[in-house]
Amino acid sequence: MSVAPVPRKTTARPVNDWTVVLILLAAATLAGFLLERYVSLTSQAMLYVLAVVVASYTLPWVPSVVSAFAAVTAFNFFFVPPRWTFEVENQEHLISLFTMLAVALVISHLGTALRRETEAAWLNERRARQLQGLATELAGCTRPQDVLSLGLTSLNAAFAGPCLLAGLTPTGELDLAPELVSTFQDGMQCCMREAATLGPGTGRWPGLDAWYIPLGEKDQMNGAACIQNISAADNSGREHAQALCTLIAQALWRLKLTASMRAAQEESQRHHLQSTFLAAISHDLRTPLAAVVGAASSLQTQRDKLSAAEQDRLLGSILSEATYLSRVTDNTLQLVRLDNAGELHLDWESMEEIVGAVLARVRQRDLGRRIKSRVPPGLPLLKVDPVLLAQLLENLLDNALKYSSDAIELVVSQNYHEMHVAVQDRGPGIAPEEELAIFEPYRRNDRSGQRGAGLGLAVCRAIASAHGGTLAVSRREGGGSTFMLTLPIETTQPDREQP
Repeated sequence: MSVAPVPRKTTARPVNDWTVVLILLAAATLAGFLLERYVSLTSQAMLYVLAVVVASYTLPWVPSVVSAFAAVTAFNFFFVPPRWTFEVENQEHLISLFTMLAVALVISHLGTALRRETEAAWLNERRARQLQGLATELAGCTRPQDVLSLGLTSLNAAFAGPCLLAGLTPTGELDLAPELVSTFQDGMQCCMREAATLGPGTGRWPGLDAWYIPLGEKDQMNGAACIQNISAADNSGREHAQALCTLIAQALWRLKLTASMRAAQEESQRHHLQSTFLAAISHDLRTPLAAVVGAASSLQTQRDKLSAAEQDRLLGSILSEATYLSRVTDNTLQLVRLDNAGELHLDWESMEEIVGAVLARVRQRDLGRRIKSRVPPGLPLLKVDPVLLAQLLENLLDNALKYSSDAIELVVSQNYHEMHVAVQDRGPGIAPEEELAIFEPYRRNDRSGQRGAGLGLAVCRAIASAHGGTLAVSRREGGGSTFMLTLPIETTQPDREQP
């Protein structure tokens, strides 16, 4: 992105330099007249010397030198005999005037030099503080736009400007606004290509009317800056501009490195997940596949020798193992889909209908009718993917049936703008240290002795997160676990059709 230049306002000095000279000389003359009875001619001369000292420390060099000559002239005219003329009556007074002029010029020169050094010291201190402050602020930036915005603010504060900062697009081109391309693009591209500052006083393209400073080095280029209304003799200013641009470039490069490291970590995690996935799937699919193949082979080769009960047992084994394989496959595909940020097919759905459809399927495996449900009427609609939400509830209920032999409760409730779905069992429970890890892929409650790929709860949490909700587990009083699904309720509800 590019940050457009901001015009700087120039402020005029409130009092003209020559007016200050006149005021100082008039004050010295007035003081000389007032003190004439009480002081000597030498003391009156010192009043003019004092005026020259004040002028040399507060005014530029030319007005300061003029004030020195004017002070000697005024002293001669008003106080040196013969008074009210520019004549000098004796040689001693002439020597005094020349000595006074020399002293005034020396004082003017020293005062001007001292003022210049003082201003330079103050300027260097302000620039050092600005660099320190900018470095501190850039350390907290997390976006390139913020870095460029802070950088432009610092450049405009340090120079008359206007200034311009432009970053690079993902394709490596300068991100300039269309109205700025024709004016600044060539200079910025050239400074990036040469990895050097261009403009007045740099020895490179001195005919330019601005400094063009690259943001970075040859192999780490991040953009360029343009600073207008500058002087070729302002070497310290150019060095300060380069220091500011170096800080900006380092911040931009840090963000790039951070993004690259994050991408590398995500890629590493993805490869690790794929490796773990292949290992877990190969382990969990091998046993049921072997059981299916063995049962089918027995039926094919020994059907005549097997009794009807044996054949039914083998067919039941094939059906059970195939059902398990289907469930593992569904969970795996959904986890991969959600991890790759697939779009959900959201629609307005009724929780009563989703729960009813899930119970109709699960109760085919719940021969003891252990699942009890409580769903209050009149619940608001949810904007969800009904297939995914049904799979979430089915996984939770299947786990409860697997790990618990007692009654299981499915309770739906509403709390303000949230809907809660609780699946409660009386199983062995989950240790507190495992309450978070149990939702990770390929993690199981090994204390139960039940087999499984460890994907069901990982899929459940991924589905809940994809809907903007949460899934948590807690220990149930009296033993067992409670899995609590929390889903947001949209404030604006569609009109329901009247039956």
